[in-house]
Amino acid sequence: MTSSSSTPISVPTPRSPETVSPVLAEVVRSGFVEGRHRGSLVVLAADGSVETALGDVTAPVFPRSTNKPMQAAAVLRAGLELSGERLALAAASHSGEAFHLDLVRTMLAEHGLTADQLQTPPDLPLDPEEAESYLAAGQVRDRLAMNCSGKHTAMLAASARNGWPLASYLDPAHPLQQLVAEAVRGASGEDVAHVGTDGCGAPLLSLSLTGLARSFRHFVLADPGTPERLVADAMRAHPEYVAGTRRPDTWLMQELPGTLSKMGAEAVQAVALPDGRALAFKIDDGAGRALGPVLARTLRLMGVDAPVLSRLAEVPLLGGGVRVGEIRAAF
Repeated sequence: MTSSSSTPISVPTPRSPETVSPVLAEVVRSGFVEGRHRGSLVVLAADGSVETALGDVTAPVFPRSTNKPMQAAAVLRAGLELSGERLALAAASHSGEAFHLDLVRTMLAEHGLTADQLQTPPDLPLDPEEAESYLAAGQVRDRLAMNCSGKHTAMLAASARNGWPLASYLDPAHPLQQLVAEAVRGASGEDVAHVGTDGCGAPLLSLSLTGLARSFRHFVLADPGTPERLVADAMRAHPEYVAGTRRPDTWLMQELPGTLSKMGAEAVQAVALPDGRALAFKIDDGAGRALGPVLARTLRLMGVDAPVLSRLAEVPLLGGGVRVGEIRAAF
């Protein structure tokens, strides 16, 4: 399945302020429901039709880092030659583990670039354990440690290859960012209703949850050798570079072969199964703790049965260091 200029384009309509999303997860402490996480969720059938819709799945949302596969496809369309771990890292929200940072440094050197040219904000490793070790070693917030440094390295390298300006590679009008916008529209079948700025400084293009799920489905079903399929294959072959050794996206892609999974900030998640079924959801309040239980429940409702789902669903609440409750799916 490849994109075509004849793909129909639809523009999501803004969500009404009166819309109340359904409860997707509950916070249960000592048998008492002390909180609820609302959100919207869509599931696509293998033929791409909407099978399940909870909440408003047609209004635009900011997909955050779930847009990274499209951004990685754009650097390939710009002529950058990336494969394997390098291409997976270009689509990553990496944990900041040593092997992530080492490969970013290697990629910069391979393309004649330096870390000073990255426009990622100085940050600590995304993984809390890595951040603790990083600080204990006397290191400080750094552009390279920021979880999007692999993506930014690929964007810089693609710009350098084409003689495009490096200082403005994050400008929405930059040739590379125009290719990203084309990749987003082509994969989702939607126009971009809103352009913002992501946490890493890159342009942030809105999609509906339905368009986001459609994009992931497009990537897993794309013809071999196309940029979309190359990105999907690299991510699935090297999931530890997409996330990290202690991250749900990694676990899911390792234990469910052929699955493409990517989370984004503000509690956005998108997944496509190898048969073309796909899902996308967003927790309204941005609570990442609800992602695992909601994802596990959705996959079970889709007929997926694997031990990794229990691992994803396990989000205990502690009281005095003892488990006294949990975050659980509520649909």
